[in-house]
Amino acid sequence: MSGGWELDVHGTEAKLLRKIAGERITVTFNINNSIPPTFDEEPQEGQKADEQEPELTSTPNFVVEVTKDDPKQTLVLDCHYPEDEVGIEESDIFSIREVSFQPTGESDWKDTNYTLSTDSLDWALYDHLMDFLADRGVDNTFADELIELSTALEHQEYIRFLEDLKSFVKCQ
Repeated sequence: MSGGWELDVHGTEAKLLRKIAGERITVTFNINNSIPPTFDEEPQEGQKADEQEPELTSTPNFVVEVTKDDPKQTLVLDCHYPEDEVGIEESDIFSIREVSFQPTGESDWKDTNYTLSTDSLDWALYDHLMDFLADRGVDNTFADELIELSTALEHQEYIRFLEDLKSFVKCQ
């Protein structure tokens, strides 16, 4: 990942951390169920069925947490890669689904804290939130690199899974 992000991987969960200008930005994602389903289509004329294999890319939901140096609360933005979603800017490859404040240092978020769905958010404010993320290095370039990283991690875990499955099934 460009931009000075530190990577920490634990199984299927990955965390990217970056500190800039008195803020700690953390991006967390999980590769489980991150590859969208492929729908079987008939091969087009002149193409063999095996030539039409879709490339499997991982597009995980991800959470961005921004914590200031004098922390009492953390701004949390729940993001995802939309599939032909109506209403988002065509230039953005990811979108913000929800925004909330959570107590800093708590591993479990509180359901009692207000969470704002961006479906009901004023578009000017939504654009400001996207600019806020871009100023902290979470932009389309980051989102593209996150897809590449997530896809590589997913493929690595998939191969490990198949090896484990082979060993498990062979045992008697």
